[in-house]
Amino acid sequence: MKHRQSTTPLLLLFVSLPLVAQTDSVAKQRVYSLNPVVVTGTGHHQRLRSAISPVEVIGQGSISSSSPRLFAESVVRQLPQLSISPNSTGAYLRLNGLSNKYALILLNGKRLIGDISGNVNLNRIDMTNVRRIEVLDGAASSLYGSDAIGGVVNIITLQEASKPLSFTTDTRVSAHGQFRQATNLQLGFRGFSSLTSFTHDQSGYYRNNPLTYKSGTDGDTYQSLAPLASGWRTNLVTQRFAYDNHKALSLFAEGSYNWHKTVRPETQTDVAGGFDYELRSEAWRWDAGATYRLSAKNSLQLRFNGDHYSYGNEYDVATKTYAVGDYVRKKTQRLYEGELKGVFSFLQGATTIAGIDWQNSFLDAISGSVDRHVYTWAGYLQHEQALTKNLKALLGMRYTYHETFGNNFTPKVALLYHYGHLQLRASYSRGYRAPGLDELYYHYYTFVRNFPTLTIGNSNLKAETSDYFSFNAEYQTRKWTAGITTFVNNIHDMIVKTIVSVDADEVASLRRDFPEITDAQAITLTHYNRYDNSDRGRVYGLRAHFTVEPLDGLSLFANYSYILARQQSDGIWSNVERSIRNTVTLGADYIHRWGRYTLGLHADGRLQSKTYYPVPYEDAPGYGLWNISTTHTFRFRGLEVMPSLGVDNVLNTRDRRIDSTLRRYSNFSSGTTIVAGLRIKY
Repeated sequence: MKHRQSTTPLLLLFVSLPLVAQTDSVAKQRVYSLNPVVVTGTGHHQRLRSAISPVEVIGQGSISSSSPRLFAESVVRQLPQLSISPNSTGAYLRLNGLSNKYALILLNGKRLIGDISGNVNLNRIDMTNVRRIEVLDGAASSLYGSDAIGGVVNIITLQEASKPLSFTTDTRVSAHGQFRQATNLQLGFRGFSSLTSFTHDQSGYYRNNPLTYKSGTDGDTYQSLAPLASGWRTNLVTQRFAYDNHKALSLFAEGSYNWHKTVRPETQTDVAGGFDYELRSEAWRWDAGATYRLSAKNSLQLRFNGDHYSYGNEYDVATKTYAVGDYVRKKTQRLYEGELKGVFSFLQGATTIAGIDWQNSFLDAISGSVDRHVYTWAGYLQHEQALTKNLKALLGMRYTYHETFGNNFTPKVALLYHYGHLQLRASYSRGYRAPGLDELYYHYYTFVRNFPTLTIGNSNLKAETSDYFSFNAEYQTRKWTAGITTFVNNIHDMIVKTIVSVDADEVASLRRDFPEITDAQAITLTHYNRYDNSDRGRVYGLRAHFTVEPLDGLSLFANYSYILARQQSDGIWSNVERSIRNTVTLGADYIHRWGRYTLGLHADGRLQSKTYYPVPYEDAPGYGLWNISTTHTFRFRGLEVMPSLGVDNVLNTRDRRIDSTLRRYSNFSSGTTIVAGLRIKY
């Protein structure tokens, strides 16, 4: 799909129509003009400017100003190195050219599970309850263990109440039946606090082109109902209790429950592409911990958390085997983790972190013929020291014992030099990723949208490791900030899905292992997927960012990311699946207050080049999307009423190509939509 529009009028839009923050406090929280407190880069709280590892932060004000309904909308509009594609069972996330299996997703510092076929269920994140999002690029296994090869995304939610009573309700409506209703209630009294939140979110499905090419023909098509983006209904309930005596002891306990169900067209006799069932998932998560402050700079932290995620098929159409309402569980994941951690300041200008961590992961995948679990023990140590007035160094290391893959050691070395407005950072870190239980043991077959998918695990896989080198330079003044980061990520024994072509004899052999394959389905089976270690992977990256506040209340930002992600198998180099070379994000915010009324205007845009896929699939074309929004805040004696109105995809950019078995997409927008919202805060 070709886009002929020039970007010039769009750039003029950012100058002439810079748009939104919600209140004066929101303006002060903009990610590009603050020096906020962060925790992800080094495992302890410190100011962003003094962090040795560069961390990108999307603050609560930036989240509110763009009025996102979903986590994906919030991050992709600002961070060019991160992209997310929707999926009926979650979302496929890519960070710095690598898939979501290399990006560790944390919720308040602890990993979030719930992936189906490599798609993370990001609907478990309530955006109305998010305080900030911190993104750490590159290998971080010295602090976080397995999976942190491409980077870490840490979602920090609201914590203890700062007032005796606060209440927020947030409503958002848009096209295709999109509706969100969220409510938060916070109570606080003499160190005790309670946070109760409930969110309901729903969306209908849609398809931009009703046609699909017939396989094996020269351009013949047929009508199909199969959606480009599935709809869903989801409910999320969270309860958090906390106590802090503001002296030595603080405690917290939190639990959440998420129910999620897809919405897709039902099977019809005269039109293909419908479904007999919907995918239904349930997730329970609990988290509890205590912090004992030995002194102002020394503390001990003990934390336990558990995560339970399961999904299956709920039938909406009667079949030969199932009645309407039947539920067939397909997969259950469980994770239990305990951690003891100490943060100490033994020397002047130094911070030392030491801890031990235990994890036990379970996978019961009926559809994939897997029922296994694996545990790990780890110990880590990190020391951060000011060497001179302008130079700071960090040395970290982690020893991990994995039940299946034995011992592993992951070090990290980093330096920060600052002189006036200039900051220079350099680092080396080693990444580590143990193969998932699905990659080792999967035995999976499904037939969806008239396309067969067959995946076979490989118990002979080796663990992946990586060597990550980065250099960052940033110049910051009161009015503007500019920075550039370059990195190389070398991945050893990279695990990839190998596409194995099959002939008639091999199809017959596969049917003996998968007796559920019918005669009609066997005709369409041309290949299957197998997990293998490729020789290696290599990612080269360059990122640049620039922010400026030319006038009071007006802020502009521009970010650019270049990623060259390649993998080598049998001596042949190819592009890493779903990698993107060039991405630009642009944004503008303006805020002005007149007495009890505050006007906020916001605009953002994302332009990206094509997305690479392996043979035989075609690459997905690049695109550009632009969004604008306005908010209006009225204050009445402690009450804030904030209506909002915006337009997503202003230029109506859609991918309307005819679907096929080999077609892939990167732009899933249904076109221009009006978005309206109302937030009431007391």
